[in-house]
Amino acid sequence: MAESTPFELPRDRHLLAPGRKRILSLDGGGVRGVLSVAFLERIEALLAEDAGRPVRLCDHFDLIGGTSTGALIAAGLALGLSAQDLRGFYVEAAPRIFRQSRLRMFGVLEPRFDARPLEAEIHRVVGGRHLDSADIQTGLAIISKRMDTNSTWVLSNNPRAPYWEDQPGGAIGNRHFPLAAVVRASTAAPHYFAPELIQIVAGERPGLFVDGGVTPYKNPTLPLLMQALMAPHGLNWQAGADHLQIISIGTGDRRERMPPGKAPPRTSAGVALQALVGALSDSSVASLTLLHWLSGTRALWPVNSEIGDLGTVVPPFGQPLFGFRRYDAHLEADWLSEELGIRVDARELKALARLDQPAAVPRLYEIGQKAAAKFIRAEDFRADTSGCGAPA
Repeated sequence: MAESTPFELPRDRHLLAPGRKRILSLDGGGVRGVLSVAFLERIEALLAEDAGRPVRLCDHFDLIGGTSTGALIAAGLALGLSAQDLRGFYVEAAPRIFRQSRLRMFGVLEPRFDARPLEAEIHRVVGGRHLDSADIQTGLAIISKRMDTNSTWVLSNNPRAPYWEDQPGGAIGNRHFPLAAVVRASTAAPHYFAPELIQIVAGERPGLFVDGGVTPYKNPTLPLLMQALMAPHGLNWQAGADHLQIISIGTGDRRERMPPGKAPPRTSAGVALQALVGALSDSSVASLTLLHWLSGTRALWPVNSEIGDLGTVVPPFGQPLFGFRRYDAHLEADWLSEELGIRVDARELKALARLDQPAAVPRLYEIGQKAAAKFIRAEDFRADTSGCGAPA
């Protein structure tokens, strides 16, 4: 792509121009991404009502980032699609993507699902674009895990990023990475789909990438914040609730507990798996605790019994580092009944918590719609941040 003049591209106006900035962060969660879509539809509707015209989220947000299923949503939004456009991915495509082959059903060494339907749907959304494609309308960042170097990768369309251009020794600049491969890498959940290969250095073995959800950043807000504020990334946005607003959207929160009376895992493999699941959950809780603390916002529900919802906790520097809103739903029977009037039994709740159950999509969307109507307020977006940083 030819070198552009400063701020010629919509991407550059969002990322590089001075002024107030907004970040949209989208969690991973498989088919539960449809819950995020319901929140996004509510945000679009409120913005359109306030503006008196349709509003694309790529015009409103300066950086949109996602992990796993959130990466696909983020890429679609950054290309100008609406949340309603993306809802079809879950309603229509999920049954094709999460269809288990009979040949794979008993193969413990093979991924659970064939990745080709997923790849086809990703190509349908993003086509043959690269990270530097001019029609990506705003900042875009995607989280994945590179297994051969055991490192978390945040790949973005930031032209000031350290590895944007080709590097000495044959390293390919990030700008040339196919967007479909980057999204596919972030959605390559171990056990569910095969890893994605991306050529990093010409003539060398490709990098081996898996789902960003196995990093500490299933919720990608912290790395997006670092992209915005830390000098090595080159953006150097201004901190403070009057200058930076972050909207973080989940895919349904659920704390996995061992049922009373159930025996603990007896094998080393069982204990290891239980510990891994717990570590990923702990990472998400730690991220949200930090984000609420640094911004001075109250959590939708208590983080734990010791610190509650942080509603009375003062930010560590006396002033919010950024404005923050977190929208999510709690996938617990009591909470769903009390807060949303939705009753689920234990069997349905178990299906809702899974990443690969297309049959749960309608119910997840209903939960998202009702939670969005209850928790997303018009004043959260009026005059940019109205009350941004204050307890909800």
